[in-house]
Amino acid sequence: MALLAPSPRALCVREATAAAAAAASTHPHASAACSTVGGAAAAAGRGLLWLWRGNGRRRMSERVRADAYFWDVAKPVEMEEIDSMEKLDDALRWSVENKQPIIIDWMASWCRKCIYLKPRLEKIAGEYPGVRFYFVDVNKVPQAVKMPTIQLWKDGEWAEEVIGGHKAWLVMDEVREMIQKHK
Repeated sequence: MALLAPSPRALCVREATAAAAAAASTHPHASAACSTVGGAAAAAGRGLLWLWRGNGRRRMSERVRADAYFWDVAKPVEMEEIDSMEKLDDALRWSVENKQPIIIDWMASWCRKCIYLKPRLEKIAGEYPGVRFYFVDVNKVPQAVKMPTIQLWKDGEWAEEVIGGHKAWLVMDEVREMIQKHK
């Protein structure tokens, strides 16, 4: 049975061979979580998987047996709508008063990419409980921005933005980095 999930990560990885286990025990990150698992053995249901580790330039693969898997369990948080300039001012005021960043997703109801990204941003909102997430329909609050544009505001001032014209997972990674940097 193949393992299909939005973002699987292996937990409690047990090496398939004793030699690999001995070599891995000397490495401090030997059982670190992985983001890419697969292989013919996994598809056949035998529980053996391939684990790819590397820094992007060089990848090493090894056979492993995963004892457990988990998926991101953050509950999505519904983003608040900003449908007037007054609500935008209120959101920025909240950011200043609470010294917390806010994320504003500038979108339109006719923009397919915007609609696709919104539930993914709501998932990220569940990962960062101190950060408020808002969305603005540019048909209701006109602004001259490309769509989708995801902005981080801190202390009432624009700090950083991601223009979401590329793949969704890249946009989500950039949003996470942006939040980590300004938290």
